[in-house]
Amino acid sequence: MSDTEQPEPYRPPPMPVVRTVTANDISDALKSGVSDFFRAPLFGMFFGGIYAAGGLLILASLTMFEMTWMIIPVAIGFPLIGPFVAVGLYEVSRRLASGVPLNWREILLVVLSQRERQLGWMAFVVLFIFWIWIYQVRTLVAVFFGFKPFSSMADFLVILTTTQHGVGFLAVGTVIGAFLACALFSVTVIAMPLLLDRDIDFVTAMITSVKTVLKNPVAMLGWAVIVTALAIIAMLPAFLGVVFVLPILGHATWHLYKKAIESPS
Repeated sequence: MSDTEQPEPYRPPPMPVVRTVTANDISDALKSGVSDFFRAPLFGMFFGGIYAAGGLLILASLTMFEMTWMIIPVAIGFPLIGPFVAVGLYEVSRRLASGVPLNWREILLVVLSQRERQLGWMAFVVLFIFWIWIYQVRTLVAVFFGFKPFSSMADFLVILTTTQHGVGFLAVGTVIGAFLACALFSVTVIAMPLLLDRDIDFVTAMITSVKTVLKNPVAMLGWAVIVTALAIIAMLPAFLGVVFVLPILGHATWHLYKKAIESPS
């Protein structure tokens, strides 16, 4: 380079363009999610099984440490980390859509390589909010019930539903939980697949995700309700339903992302 030549200034990549999302898009994404699951069921059940195994491990740990009353708060907050677990499912859907063969080694390497990319920071955001949820539950229990331990899950449920302190705990906990869930959903619903699909930073991905929710509040709220309801129902039979429900929702989220964000020119 000569003395007269100047280096080109750095130009950050353009912000992803957000489209309008309709109820039909949500329906189509769900149908595509079901289709992808049946086209690659072993991959879906593998990643769903990892998620279910994590839930059972947490359940066993709470039982071992005689903290069974924490099972309900953990079960409610557990779906919050679902989008991060679904990264492998996004990759499967991406390959199915582009006609790239599915290969176990390549897909697992793609998932593992995300640790060195911006998705690692998103994992920190997700786990941090999950930790806040668990911490605020412990704090509210101390505020409303003191530090007296509950003898069993049944004892906790009776106190929760038949006492003034229990009703207050439910009311405040619901408001705080809804706020945390809304915040996490907004910053991750599009950000996770976007980070896998494009080489952008996690802050841009989160901003794009929030912009998608703000531009399409009704459709995205409907999607959040569907995801939450199906995830909770799937966890009821000892997390076994998650093996099938998580893959379908993961694949569907990928297709919803492709509908919500314009492809780069």
